[in-house]
Amino acid sequence: MGSYFEDTVFERIDFTEKGLPEGDYEGCEFINCNLSGTNLSRINFSDCNFSGCNLSMAKLINTTLGNIKFKDCKLLGLHFEDCNQFLLTVSFDNCNLNLSSFYKVKLKKTSFKNTSLNEVDFNETDLTSVLFDNCDLRLAVFANAILEKTDFRTAYNYSIDPEINRIKKARFSTNGIAGLLNKYDIIID
Repeated sequence: MGSYFEDTVFERIDFTEKGLPEGDYEGCEFINCNLSGTNLSRINFSDCNFSGCNLSMAKLINTTLGNIKFKDCKLLGLHFEDCNQFLLTVSFDNCNLNLSSFYKVKLKKTSFKNTSLNEVDFNETDLTSVLFDNCDLRLAVFANAILEKTDFRTAYNYSIDPEINRIKKARFSTNGIAGLLNKYDIIID
């Protein structure tokens, strides 16, 4: 049985040596903490905020992320498909999620704002009604993804094949249309 933390503020703590104690974290704030490479498996986070934290390469096996907000965080190489998928709700603002994976994850109505998503795996991901606001999706992979009502209007550098993804009522800007035609190797002036 792990510890229970409620409404606790963790500020400027380096968890890379001792790790974060296993348990339940409810309504907690993590500010400028280093959790890179740590094992967050089987830890339950609910209604928590991470600001200015580094969680790159952290292990997320059966980690619960319920209503979690990440702001100004470095989240390189995370495997969100390893998380407990029940009640998974996250939002990202000004984060770096490069090389992360959301393979087969249900992310309905998730908000990505001002976030770098280079080389992220969105294969078979449910992105229904997701907002990609000013996000860089360079080399992000979309195959058999559900992109219905997804908002790409201010996203950039994406390449999405409409023939292998469900894109009904997805929103794109005129400038982003080229990202839907990349496979045809045509030149648009």
